[in-house]
Amino acid sequence: MNSFPVIAIDGPTASGKGTVASLVAEKLGFHYLDSGALYRLVALASEKQGIDVKNGPELGLLVPKLLISFKNSQIFFNGEDVTDAIRTENIGLRASALAVHPEVRSALVGLQRSFCQSPGLVADGRDMASVIFPDAVLKVFLTATAAARAERRYKQLIAKGLSAKLEYLLHDLQERDARDSSRGAAPLVVAEGAKVLETSDLLIDQAVKTVLGWYQSASV
Repeated sequence: MNSFPVIAIDGPTASGKGTVASLVAEKLGFHYLDSGALYRLVALASEKQGIDVKNGPELGLLVPKLLISFKNSQIFFNGEDVTDAIRTENIGLRASALAVHPEVRSALVGLQRSFCQSPGLVADGRDMASVIFPDAVLKVFLTATAAARAERRYKQLIAKGLSAKLEYLLHDLQERDARDSSRGAAPLVVAEGAKVLETSDLLIDQAVKTVLGWYQSASV
C-alpha cells in the first residue's frame, strides 16, 4: 500500500498526460513524478557513455549510478541542467527503445516509488497505474488520436524554434505506440479500474478539471 495518496496517469506519447498531471499536482499541492523523464535521463546518460540501446543488462546497471535531482521545473543530471537536452526527439526515441528492457524497468521501480511522499503524488508515465502504483487512489488512462498527438508535438517543437515535419512525427508516434504496447515488460495498457479520458477535443483545463473531479469522488 502507498503511504500517501497517489494519482497515477498513464497514456501514450504526446497525449498531454505530463501537462495535465503537473497541473493536477499543482492544484492539490502534491508532488509530481514525470517517469518519462527518468527514461530520457537513462537515454541521455547511455548515449554519453556509448552504451548500445540494445544492451539491456548494461543499461540496467547504469541506473543506480545516475545522480538525478528535480528542482522546480528543472531536471539535473550529475549537477548539470538537462531539462531541454532530454526533450529532443532523438532522446525520446532512444528512451522508448531502451524502455523495452526488463533490466531498465526493474532498476527504476524503487526510484519511482520513492517519489511517493507527503501529502501525495501525481505520477505520469506508461505503467504508473499498472505496475508502479497499483494501489493508486485514482488511475487515469489519458489518450488522444495519433493525428491529434502528432499535431500537438509539432506545435510544441515549432514554438521552441525547432524544425519538424508533421508526417514524420506521426510516423514516429505510431512506431512508439506499437513498441510501447507490445513490449514484454510492463506494456502500455489501460490498468484495471482506470478511468479513460480521451483528450483529442478537450482543452487542458477541461482535462484537469475532470481528473480533479474524479479524485474528489475517489477520496470521499
